[in-house]
Amino acid sequence: MGYLAGPLSGLYVLHMPRPLPHGLAALSLLLGAAGPARALQDSAVAPAPPPPPAPLFASHEPLKLTIETDFTSIFKDRTQDSEYHPGKLTLLGPDGASAATTLDIEVKTRGNFRLQSKICGFPPLRLDFPKEGTAGTPFEGQDKLKLTVHCQDKKAEYEQSVLLEYLIYRGFNLLTDNSFKARPAQIKYVDTAGKRDTLTRWAFFVEDNDAMARRIGGSVLDMTEVIDENTDLDQIPLIWMYEYFIGNTDWSVYALHNIVLVEMPNTLFPMPVPYDFDWSGVINAPYAAPDVKLPIRSVRQRLYRGFCRTAEEVTPILARFNEKKDELLALYQNQPGLDDKTRAEALAYYDEFYKTINDPRAIQREFIRSCRKAG
Repeated sequence: MGYLAGPLSGLYVLHMPRPLPHGLAALSLLLGAAGPARALQDSAVAPAPPPPPAPLFASHEPLKLTIETDFTSIFKDRTQDSEYHPGKLTLLGPDGASAATTLDIEVKTRGNFRLQSKICGFPPLRLDFPKEGTAGTPFEGQDKLKLTVHCQDKKAEYEQSVLLEYLIYRGFNLLTDNSFKARPAQIKYVDTAGKRDTLTRWAFFVEDNDAMARRIGGSVLDMTEVIDENTDLDQIPLIWMYEYFIGNTDWSVYALHNIVLVEMPNTLFPMPVPYDFDWSGVINAPYAAPDVKLPIRSVRQRLYRGFCRTAEEVTPILARFNEKKDELLALYQNQPGLDDKTRAEALAYYDEFYKTINDPRAIQREFIRSCRKAG
């Protein structure tokens, strides 16, 4: 166990995921130094090729689905221990009419903030797929999946928020494979209790934590109190900048909040992977507000939460965003269902980011002088 200076208060305790090697590599991790430990990471044996993507996440084409279940009863059960209810999922053909197959599934509510009825009339869902009968469908090999939904039935901006959050996942995919896959769907919801209106809305599926970890060659590490500087030294600066890009401060490696840590072979450093971006400034959800301890008053205000780096160290990360600019913005130009107003606002928000990262004085102001300092 090592004690490391933390950015917020006092000392952090770093719990080691595995026995450490003797000598300088172990000592460097205990002291928070990256040199010899990083050499160990760089000299490690190359991992085996990752498995191919699951069928569900091998395409970005929107699915057309119908889900039939007792939504009336499901939406009354908004606890962390909510129970599954039986239902049916029908996968429709490209014309939206012909049925390819129907699966017997189970459905429950999930989440934390969006689980509250005062926040979302239509809460996030989790679907449990059968072990048999999915072969040849996009859901082959799936078990339990998160489904991000529209939160409110009668307010169109919430459906736009779903599409914007989906595109945030897509954007991070463009920057690194160490990211969650997502797949959009237009879903017709049918309440078998007959008490809720039938409606069709955009939603998206998110890759399971363990499936993501296996795909990138590791396993999920359920550990809190790890500081940013003791995670993968290539990935974490990318996360700092991407969260700034989308205007999101609702995450923490140390608290394991909206971050999954993946233990990777042949390295001392777990891989952080972000998720759950609905409080981002580019989305500007009606319920989103920054933490009162932060020096911003709106989620639209960007705040860089990365640890300190020199301008020379920040430059390659900014170059990566410039290199991917056209691809990142094209996601918003080409996304079905995104209305013109939402698209224009998102692109204008990102234009502010690109002005910042191509202005030397703004780089100093936003990323060098305003960084988080250890201790």
